[in-house]
Amino acid sequence: MTTNQSSAAMLKALGHPVRLGIVRALAVQPETCACDFTELFAVSQPTISQHLKVLREAGVVSTRRRGVQICYSVRPEAIAELRELLEGLAPAALADVG
Repeated sequence: MTTNQSSAAMLKALGHPVRLGIVRALAVQPETCACDFTELFAVSQPTISQHLKVLREAGVVSTRRRGVQICYSVRPEAIAELRELLEGLAPAALADVG
């Protein structure tokens, strides 16, 4: 997958309010179990699982098994890629242009 495709997949995954909220929650509390998200959002456990699957497949989050639970964390590499992308979209300052 090219960088543009990867970035587009991550942006698309973050385009849903619940998924964006999940990533924001993970930024504050890494290693969160999927079951803990049902308390934060007014959606069912299967819906949370589907949102987490989308985030995982887009490369935004990673998983780690802890006993029978699966814990999620934001991938620092994904945030770095998105930061680089967004910084590249900022207009150049006049001093930088000429």
